[in-house]
Amino acid sequence: MTAEPLSAPEAAPEHVDPTPLQMRRTMGTFASGVTVVTGIGPDGDPVGFACQSFASVSLEPALVLFCADHRGRAWPRIRESGRFTVNILAAEQTDLCSRFGSSKGLKYEGLEWELSRWGTPSLPGVLTRVHADVYDVHTAGDHDVVVGRVLGLEDVTDREPMLFFRGGFGVESPTDIVVPDLWGWGDHWG
Repeated sequence: MTAEPLSAPEAAPEHVDPTPLQMRRTMGTFASGVTVVTGIGPDGDPVGFACQSFASVSLEPALVLFCADHRGRAWPRIRESGRFTVNILAAEQTDLCSRFGSSKGLKYEGLEWELSRWGTPSLPGVLTRVHADVYDVHTAGDHDVVVGRVLGLEDVTDREPMLFFRGGFGVESPTDIVVPDLWGWGDHWG
């Protein structure tokens, strides 16, 4: 016995691209961790940017990915060097997030950081660090999807993670906040 629909299905609506604001609102309902991707530019200066698009890809070989605006200032310099560190932020590290999530100011000025044994900046007090070489890069719209081959992992602290949800930090964020100029939204991460 086969079931029959109660009514005929409606025709699919014509495709309409969502606006950037619609994308922010909808994608903002997916809570994500917050990281700072760091590296050393070809000139030897440290660079970095706040990034919430980060994930594990493969266990064997150990691969991770992040997404970076290819129009940004830091990511092209990190790409050229070929190596990076993903610093996973703790909940109270909004200062680091703001520092690296803005295109204004010097990100490392007055910040105590160390050079890792892989030659990349390690930020203080983060939860975890993932050190990797650039393995592959795929252009996707205005961003690059960067796959990294993991060189080393460091557990630093065991505090609560920073979460970004509905335009704010933590899951208690108001449901109607979507501010285009909030850290990162108005800047070009990467």
